[in-house]
Amino acid sequence: MDALDLARWQFAITTVYHFLFVPITIGMSAIVAYFHIQWVRTHNPDYLRLTKFFGKLFTINFALGLVTGIVQEFQFGMNWSDYSRFVGDIFGAPLAFEALLAFFLESTFLGLWIFGWGKLPEKLHALTMLAVHIGTVLSAYFILAANSFMQNPVGYKYNPTTGRAEMTDFLAVLTNKVQLVTFPHVITSAYMVGGAMVMGVSVWLMRRSRPAADNSLYRRSARVGAIVTLIASLGVIFSGDLQGKIMTEVQPMKMAAAEALYETSDTCAPFSVFTIGTPDGTKEKFAIKVPCVLGFMATGSLDKPVEGINPLREQLIATYGSDSSTLVKDATYTPYIPVTYWSFRFMMGLGFVTMAAAAAVLWSTRKGGTPRSRWWSLVIFGAPLAPVFANSFGWIFTEMGRQPWLVNGLMTTATGVSPSVSSAEVWISMIVYTLLYAALAVVEIKLYTDYIKKGAEPFEQPKSPDQMTDDTELQFAY
Repeated sequence: MDALDLARWQFAITTVYHFLFVPITIGMSAIVAYFHIQWVRTHNPDYLRLTKFFGKLFTINFALGLVTGIVQEFQFGMNWSDYSRFVGDIFGAPLAFEALLAFFLESTFLGLWIFGWGKLPEKLHALTMLAVHIGTVLSAYFILAANSFMQNPVGYKYNPTTGRAEMTDFLAVLTNKVQLVTFPHVITSAYMVGGAMVMGVSVWLMRRSRPAADNSLYRRSARVGAIVTLIASLGVIFSGDLQGKIMTEVQPMKMAAAEALYETSDTCAPFSVFTIGTPDGTKEKFAIKVPCVLGFMATGSLDKPVEGINPLREQLIATYGSDSSTLVKDATYTPYIPVTYWSFRFMMGLGFVTMAAAAAVLWSTRKGGTPRSRWWSLVIFGAPLAPVFANSFGWIFTEMGRQPWLVNGLMTTATGVSPSVSSAEVWISMIVYTLLYAALAVVEIKLYTDYIKKGAEPFEQPKSPDQMTDDTELQFAY
């Protein structure tokens, strides 16, 4: 494998791993903020216990997400220096805002939340977790703005003297049409993940409630998680529909690759539930199709055509040159179809599985019920994992569907890799990161399982600031 392939593998491994933590952080911060605000409003002991219990799980996840996220920006300079040089003026601006504004907002207020029990007035203290959540949302917005530029470059001009893209309109970058549909899709999917995580953990604890009096406590949190999951899933469906139409407009090849649609469908384009193609992914051999669904997903109409892979490829060759031109370095203008096709379906399928699990939890816990069947083990372990993996498959589709472009229509992946980095150097860094991430996974799982097994701590009335001194032990320490 050459340095290009290795650099792509390394970025894929580290990015997919990092994004396992991101939606959990966004979603759970909102739910913990809700529990905390409910405690301040009602002083119901259940809400305080749930706040501290899920707050610990959130904090563990935040720490792991922080550590794994640092590596992402290092890679732009290490393995993708030509890309960084070409779009650094544009790509760096939203990332700077993310670091200097959003990240410092969430990390500062998280520190205040962790160590502010009894030190801050309770209403102000509850708002610190809300500020953490706002910080995570802002962080996602700026990062997605940078990524949306890669999907649909706007607000720039090309300087032939320096050979770089230079920003001309920062507002255009922040309000990119791709950004405006991607952001709500990612945020609602994060709420779906956070809700499913709370729901799955709560159902497990409810089934093994020790003491039995805690059954109602975990039923409450299970239903909150299920409601959040279901409402968020509706947002995911709606925003995903809008995203599909914008994607068809700015990246028609990606939509064609999602369906493995090789030839343009004139009217009522069908959506395939299952397809078998040739090993190289260049031709369909067998498919089970639902009429007209793809046409509506792509264009919002049953009558408009959806362009296929082969004619789109010919258009790209006419625009940018033949497949063997210097610009594309033997790229084929076509993504790897098996990956785009199946990642698109896994994304949607796992999302619908999560919705079904949430509905089942709400039904089984109505009127004080407790799910006891052994089949609930599938819900317990599957509900938190399904939306996490759905998010990962969604990002795999988003990035693989753009290939061979690194910045759509401007720079190919092959031209963005660092020219001075050898295969051996990438191998070394990739092995180090992979082993490090494996160790962090062990730490994450160990901490999560330990704290989940302990469950929510018994209620203890928190002290007020006037009862605290400098020598008082912190109330939220590990």
